[in-house]
Amino acid sequence: MNIEVLVDCHATIGESPTWSPRDGAIYWIDVKEPALHRVDREAVLQRWPLPTDVGAFALTDGPPGAVVALRTGLFDLDLSTGRTSLVAPPPFDPDRFRFNEGICDVHGRFWVGAMFDPRPGHEAPTAAAPLHRFTRAEGLVAEPDLAELHNGAAWSPDGRSLLLSHSNEGTVCRYPYDPETGTIGSCQLFARVAESKGVPDGAAVDEEGCYWSAVHGGSALHRYDPEGQLVGVVDLPVSQPTMCAFVGDELDAMVVTSATDKLTPEQRAREPLAGAILRLRPGVRGIPRPCVVR
Repeated sequence: MNIEVLVDCHATIGESPTWSPRDGAIYWIDVKEPALHRVDREAVLQRWPLPTDVGAFALTDGPPGAVVALRTGLFDLDLSTGRTSLVAPPPFDPDRFRFNEGICDVHGRFWVGAMFDPRPGHEAPTAAAPLHRFTRAEGLVAEPDLAELHNGAAWSPDGRSLLLSHSNEGTVCRYPYDPETGTIGSCQLFARVAESKGVPDGAAVDEEGCYWSAVHGGSALHRYDPEGQLVGVVDLPVSQPTMCAFVGDELDAMVVTSATDKLTPEQRAREPLAGAILRLRPGVRGIPRPCVVR
């Protein structure tokens, strides 16, 4: 499979590539060099710096904007000015946790997970935090799902299952989902990644209902069939892929973000593409991924 470089951005932790059909552009974030980025069809790059770690985002209706999930809370980001304004304070101690991973459903609910990631000087025993959902009408609402590190959020093609990984446990769960009420059921084990292979990170679902997982530390994408059986592996030229996403008008291309975080100088020398956004043709189309919060 031919793999090319879309943006050689050397991200610390590139994450959350998102195709916006509204403006024909790809958005993504760098968690630790906090910013929202955008590249359009003409390869024009834009960047909106953010004040602290960013773990997820969703675009907004109307004037160009986004809701960004920062360590210090949810904020509106005005893409015309770069200004941020607080929408909801963090539902956890920001010295110990930050937001991580997010996805919108078809009704504009923004589901956002958490990660135990203490700031320097605030180290503590590892702990779990809840998944949340957000709408402007309800604000942040805690869900019963707890994890040390939420990742890999994706919808089944019919929108009635939420797939979500608990990265530190090496598991991917499938939750029954009612898109009309926004109610999720209990975790049903979907797949497991052996610790020796890496951890399941960000993900996407294709038109055949298969789940593509970026295996952080494993230099690969894993493709699982709708029953959770591993049916394909795509080797990558980076050891820390972070998320994959289907992009383009036909959703027939895929991009993969990656990280340089914690790589030694020797590892960086062996991985010149670490931190880049890669592009490939997976041979199957994706399903639309809602990306607008309401």
